[in-house]
Amino acid sequence: MSLRALASASRPFLLNSLKTSLKPQQPKIISNMLYRNYTSAAPAGLGQPDMTKGPLYRYDTALPKLPVPALDETCARYLKSVRPLLSDEEFAETSAAVAEFQKPGGVGEELQKRLLAKANDPKTVNWLEDWWNDLAYFGYRDPLVIYVSYFYAYKDDRFRKKPTQRAAAIIQAAMDFRRQVVDETLAPEMVKKLPLDSSTYKYMFNACRYPAKPSDFELAFDPAKNNHVAVVRHNQFFVFDLIKDGKVLSTADIEHQLDAIVKLAGDHKDPAIGALTSDNRDIWTEARKTLINAGSQNEELLRKIESSVFLLCLDDSSPVTRDEVSRACWHGDGRNRFFDKALQFIVFENGKAGFMGEHSTMDGTPTCRLNDYVCTTLAKHKVEHGAHTASPNLETPKKLKFAFNTAVHKAIETSEKNFDELIDSHGLHVQNYEGYGKGLIKKFKCSPDAYIQMAIQLAYFKMHGVSRPTYESAQVRKFQHGRTETCRTVSTESVAWVKAMEDPHVSADEKTALFRKALESHGNYMSNAVEGKGCDRHLLGLRLSLKAHESKPEIFKQEIFSRSSHWNLSTSQLSCEHFDGYGWGEVVPDGYGVAYMINENNLSFNVASRKEMHPERLHHYLKEAATEMRQLFEHTLLEAPKPKL
Repeated sequence: MSLRALASASRPFLLNSLKTSLKPQQPKIISNMLYRNYTSAAPAGLGQPDMTKGPLYRYDTALPKLPVPALDETCARYLKSVRPLLSDEEFAETSAAVAEFQKPGGVGEELQKRLLAKANDPKTVNWLEDWWNDLAYFGYRDPLVIYVSYFYAYKDDRFRKKPTQRAAAIIQAAMDFRRQVVDETLAPEMVKKLPLDSSTYKYMFNACRYPAKPSDFELAFDPAKNNHVAVVRHNQFFVFDLIKDGKVLSTADIEHQLDAIVKLAGDHKDPAIGALTSDNRDIWTEARKTLINAGSQNEELLRKIESSVFLLCLDDSSPVTRDEVSRACWHGDGRNRFFDKALQFIVFENGKAGFMGEHSTMDGTPTCRLNDYVCTTLAKHKVEHGAHTASPNLETPKKLKFAFNTAVHKAIETSEKNFDELIDSHGLHVQNYEGYGKGLIKKFKCSPDAYIQMAIQLAYFKMHGVSRPTYESAQVRKFQHGRTETCRTVSTESVAWVKAMEDPHVSADEKTALFRKALESHGNYMSNAVEGKGCDRHLLGLRLSLKAHESKPEIFKQEIFSRSSHWNLSTSQLSCEHFDGYGWGEVVPDGYGVAYMINENNLSFNVASRKEMHPERLHHYLKEAATEMRQLFEHTLLEAPKPKL
């Protein structure tokens, strides 16, 4: 399996709702007051909480460890998942390889013993963690932008049109969230009164990814010693402290500092150091050395960016449409950024705004929570902004004056060219479907998430005439250091349904019955996945348990094995009423990244891919599929005659 294919399994991430049953639920974020109901004793199924820690991290060591599924269960689940993708002959070959792999005393049994030994080692917190972080992220060498990073696009703030005014408010709200993370008073996310793992919050603020060969790494800096924000404007980097005399600056103070930065930056654009972070990780590794060697202060200046609370990007562009805003948040011009930063808030010249997240150590649900908090508290006027006028004695923001030489200029020029070519090869289209939302879907007695997964399947089948491997993220943060598992959406039942939908000779009642079976199959797989019992992570662990001198068993040699995780569709869901979109890039060259939101009365799809894959057409077919499904189910489910009593 390629590194890109491996990375695909978590990049669709991150950003979706937690799946806990046939009817997925969003992670329920409870208040600190409600949290006290769960601090006096451990909830059922958990170990004892560590009462020396604050609420945020109190349960992390009490959570169960990620399980190792039974070998026979995984093999059966794998065979079921590949059946709709294979011919009868191919399935017979695969079945034989699986039977050989899991036979008593065989190689599968030995690999299972090794994996269990690793998982049961008292020193092991999560048997997958080190492997996954390296293979899916730090060892992944393609550029972060497009292939790893993800974005959220905010809806407009009608009260804050001036860019520095909106940026200051965002910073103020984000700092309030940071305070709760740093002092550990933030409540953990809860599902069914059970807490989720919070360990990745340590890499939210004051964190940065570093380029290195053969594998990158992450550093989180002491928040007590690093209270400065980094701001980039016209490729120029500035810093100023957000805390003075133990208190966060007022929003008016922050706005004043940002206005000063805009004035200091003027119309001049510096050489784009940020473009270096957009390139292949090996190229950036060498370019960083070149930049450091160009001036005695350059490494220290880089450290000011890397150790900052987060990065604010003040762009001089004014995107208007959903497509324009989404693309600007997704990648921008590649210059006015620093893609290694864990958090980048982006504000445009016309007051529109968004966010970009670096994905290596933190999946999307924590950053979704952060961004939802920022947008919601501002919208509900629950942020303490402080004095209405700026303090007269603020220190002028400091510009980070990097030294450049010919080698650095050449490296920047190369990275800019690589970035421009990469971006030019990609398309992005946002489908804001206002025909209906989860309100009507629930009237159909359907899981909204499973319903939309089938809409994506139908749209793809309409466009390509075939069903292909589809990834949906399943969150496993109910386990220590848990991140994601794969839910394989394509099933024998889903294929039967999409084919029936395209066949005019199949009756509406038959189509509805097939749809119910497809939903049930999807729900069953998701239910197992959130319990850590999907087949993808387990098979990966078994494969990595092979020793260097040992040959691969036939199951891992087959082209079918790689094909089954070649994610032509990389999908995930989250819903936030304050977002106007979110997304990421495709994970295979002939695939699509499809992010979706299911709101009460509308549906949103973000479709990204290489241009030759015609994302605008999948965008079209998604609308067509959603409309046809509504017409079918309104007729068969809502208008069906009621049984006589």
